[in-house]
This record gives sequence, C-alpha cells and structure tokens, in this order.
Amino acid sequence: MTVPVTRLAPALCLLMVMTSAAAAVVGQAPRPAATAPDAMAARPPIGQDSVNFLVLGDTGTGDRAQYEVAAQAWKAHQVFPYEFAIMLGDNIYGQERPQDFARNFERPYQLLLDAGISFHAALGNHDSPNQRYYKPFGMGGQRFYTYQKQDVRFYALDSNYMDKDQQTWLEQALAGSGAKWNIAYFHHPIYSSGGRHGSELDLRAIVEPLFVKYGVDVVFAGHEHFYERLKPQKGIHYFTAGGGAKLRSGDIRAGGLTAKGFDTDRSFMLVEIDGDVLRFQTISRLGAVVDSGEVVRQGAGPV
Repeated sequence: MTVPVTRLAPALCLLMVMTSAAAAVVGQAPRPAATAPDAMAARPPIGQDSVNFLVLGDTGTGDRAQYEVAAQAWKAHQVFPYEFAIMLGDNIYGQERPQDFARNFERPYQLLLDAGISFHAALGNHDSPNQRYYKPFGMGGQRFYTYQKQDVRFYALDSNYMDKDQQTWLEQALAGSGAKWNIAYFHHPIYSSGGRHGSELDLRAIVEPLFVKYGVDVVFAGHEHFYERLKPQKGIHYFTAGGGAKLRSGDIRAGGLTAKGFDTDRSFMLVEIDGDVLRFQTISRLGAVVDSGEVVRQGAGPV
C-alpha cells in the first residue's frame, strides 16, 4: 500500500519556522554538551563533476531537534549543493499514518524536497517494511536495492533481516558491479563503540566477508545516536551517523575502534566523491564542522 504524500505547506513559511527555530537555539544559554558554531561551517565541493550527497540517520522524530538539523542541512546545501540524500534507518518513529510521514519527513525536509533532492532510505528497527512503498523514500518497493550515481554504486540493505535471499542478492550485485566505488549503507553498525548497542557481530559475520571479497570501499550505518568514524577495518572505512534527530550523549566508549567520535549533539554528514577521493564533512546541529577528511579508494594510484 502506498502512503500518500500530504500536501506540503509553502516553502517560505517553513523557511521562516526553521530559521527562527535555529536562531532561538543560538540565542539560548549554551547547552553544556553542545559544540559552539564553527566559523568555517560547511565547505564547498572541490571537484567539478563530483558525486555529492547528504547522509542522515535516525531522523524520524518530528521534534524540534529534527527541524534544527534539517535547517542546517538546507543551509549547508547553499554551500555544498548535494544532489541526493541517503537515510540510514529509523526514518519514522511511532505510527506511520499519512500525517506521521508529513510531520516526521515531509515538513522537516520540505525545502530539500522542493529543491529536487531525492532521498534513498534503508530500513531501521523502528521502521515498518511498508515504508518501502512510500515513494519519497526512493526504495521502489524493495527492502534492499542498489543504484548508481556516475561511477559510484550504492547498496541499501535491510539489516533487520539479513536472510538468505538478501545475502544471495548482495553477492550477485557486488560481483556484477563495474563501478569504481562501492558503498553500502544500512541501519545496524557492524563496528561501533556505542555503550548502548555496540558492534552487531552476527551481522558482521554475514556481510563483512562479502564486503572484503568484492571490494566495498565505505559503509555507513545509523542506530547509535551519535557520530563515529571508525578506524579502517580490513581496508574498509566505516561511519556511524545516527544523530540526525536523536542523541545518546556520552555513549561512545573509549577503545581502539574510534578514529573520531561526536556524541554531544545531533549531526549529519556531507560527502563528495571526486575521482579516487571521497571527502567528508560532519556538521553539528549548530553548524560546527566536528569532523572532516578524505578517503582514497582502494587500489587507486597516486592521488
């Protein structure tokens, strides 16, 4: 059953609401755990014909924090004009009536939708499988699917139920990929320093051998309500970006996995793939750049 898209309010009205909400936060006394706005803010892409996208995870609350992150994501788009967004699951918390899709997705990201930004969602543990029929999530009625942007192939997986059918499909899709970059994303991280959840070892045992065998370059996951960049594991770069609306403050445990962590405010990611280089920026709810860097594709020559 397809969930109809509720007609959106005028974009200008939402812009005023989002701008005033963000301004109210800046005008308040600083939250002890929050990062102050960074004067650098988001930086524009470097490549002339790069693949640019937004990464959001654990977003579907419909609350003020989601709107504030959405406002920063729209502000970042003015500098870093991403063409599409990937969603890492927990897209809609609670009920999934048409009004819930409107409150928890359509209204927060109205300006992005109006600008033609397409979304490509993966399912989280709080999501009904029926979300795959909701057209704005770009899933085409499938729990797991693949698509390509220039020389980058994306694999959106359903980590709730990694059954034999999905495993067979994933191996065939990876084996048949002629893309320069292979990027997987799903909800449950197979590497995580989170105190609440941690690494999903059963899922790791299934998918990691395929990722290694077929040269997956980068993996994005959500579920943990913070941001974490993991140290490369078996040559693969892992990111957890589950702080798009919810936050589990102070949940990153000290250990050997973390290259960079941020668990004091909500955040999202901006990613540019330019030839053999992936550049990323992680932006907080208040607009601070809390992490950035580059990933060079496996097997690439000198950059």
